[in-house]
Amino acid sequence: MDAAAASATAAAAAAANSYKQRKEDFVSGLSGGSAAEVNYVVAVGPIAFLLWSILQSRQSFFKPYTPLSFVVDFFLNVVASLLAITLYANTTPLLSGLILVPAIFLYALPPKPPGLRKKPKLPPNVPSQTTSGQLSTLSTKPFLTTYRGLMMIMTCLAILAVDFKLFPRRFAKVETWGTSLMDIGVGSFVFSAGVVGARPVLKERAEGRATPLAQRLIYSMRHSFPLLVLGVIRLLSVKGLDYAEHVTEYGVHWNFFFTLGFLPPFVALFQSALKYVPSYAALALIVAVLYQVVLESTELQPFILVGPRTDLFSKNREGICSFAGYLAIFLAGQDTGMYVLPRSITRSGSSASSQRNTLLLTMGVWTGIWAALYFLVTDYKLGAGVQVSRRLANLPYVLWIAAFNSANLLAVCVIDTVFFPGHYNAADARAEKEAYETATSPVLRAFNRNGLAIFLVANLLTGLVNMTVPTLDVGSVVTMAILVGYSAVLTVVAVGLDAWDISIKL
Repeated sequence: MDAAAASATAAAAAAANSYKQRKEDFVSGLSGGSAAEVNYVVAVGPIAFLLWSILQSRQSFFKPYTPLSFVVDFFLNVVASLLAITLYANTTPLLSGLILVPAIFLYALPPKPPGLRKKPKLPPNVPSQTTSGQLSTLSTKPFLTTYRGLMMIMTCLAILAVDFKLFPRRFAKVETWGTSLMDIGVGSFVFSAGVVGARPVLKERAEGRATPLAQRLIYSMRHSFPLLVLGVIRLLSVKGLDYAEHVTEYGVHWNFFFTLGFLPPFVALFQSALKYVPSYAALALIVAVLYQVVLESTELQPFILVGPRTDLFSKNREGICSFAGYLAIFLAGQDTGMYVLPRSITRSGSSASSQRNTLLLTMGVWTGIWAALYFLVTDYKLGAGVQVSRRLANLPYVLWIAAFNSANLLAVCVIDTVFFPGHYNAADARAEKEAYETATSPVLRAFNRNGLAIFLVANLLTGLVNMTVPTLDVGSVVTMAILVGYSAVLTVVAVGLDAWDISIKL
């Protein structure tokens, strides 16, 4: 019996090791796909939100927010993106067309008369200073909430979907050179954090004060500490549970939470450079270009890609060295926030619609600038011909992330401007809050509000699924059932936290 038991144990261990190796091989050595295809896939989100906006602005379908409203909201803003990366991965233009057809039909219908539309109610116990009085210098922009919500949803969906065969390998993170859907996800997460990271800087400028460097560092450390703790917890859980991991992604011990955790103090330090550098965009380019020069002119690039792992630094060289690129991405996002977040983009006393047109023009110009720089750096005929590398977070990767996110922000800003002009024409804070709630999907608003906490829940659920389900061996039906259930749980948690007015700041 003892020999038989030992043999069975050994066989089970061998099978577990074999499956773990299959999992690691499943996400290793990939070369990605085209950047254009990534755009087609991600465009499903804004197109689905376009249909949501038509339903809301012309039919008041989501006011009041009934269980049916929630189901439709969930299918439009979550399931549509899930379909784009699974069942419709090879035909995303078809999926976009299937969403656009009812959007065009509904837009052609006469809108519901204003008298039949139920006026949105403010939540109870809201402090009076947030619902009446003068408008603040910085406003909560509906299109920014939409952009961040869509980005967070796609990120959360991809981190579990990648473990199933239904998720195309070209969408998974590339090994070294190339572009993919998941490569855009990590960069977009950082860029998005940079956009909202401009808020305290703008508040300082509006109040005419400057926070000393030491105080900025202390404040940044308070933001860093929870993220670094999460990084340690993830490290210990991955090693302790013998979870399949892709070492060349960040290194042996490093993970994305460490990258996020070290960003705030470095951003605080680099803020002092604005005395000598005209903008955050210029600072981002300086950091990215200098990093690229070091990669190309020294042994750093071959060290990162093929060097031996002999000590703590070399074992985590991908995560440590790529930090320079992510810092540049954060700064590029912060520059975007400097003109997206303020209520007035110009100092003149122009009208609200004129301010919005100026904002759209500015966003369009910056999208063009980032895209042109990306083309010049990556094109083999007219440019430098440097390949994108998320593993290195090199200059082309930084420019790709900046161009991609600027374009997505512009797209949802156009939708917001066309269908919900009431927000930027609001005369007081109460009217603006009502207009904001009308113009934003409760699902997207909930994912945006507690984004990092939801991302943590998504990581925990991803680990749970992978430890209980042989994801490589299940069929399409089971895969979709698991992914829809997973996305539903995340959405219920997010919307529940928002309904209970709970904000979890990490």
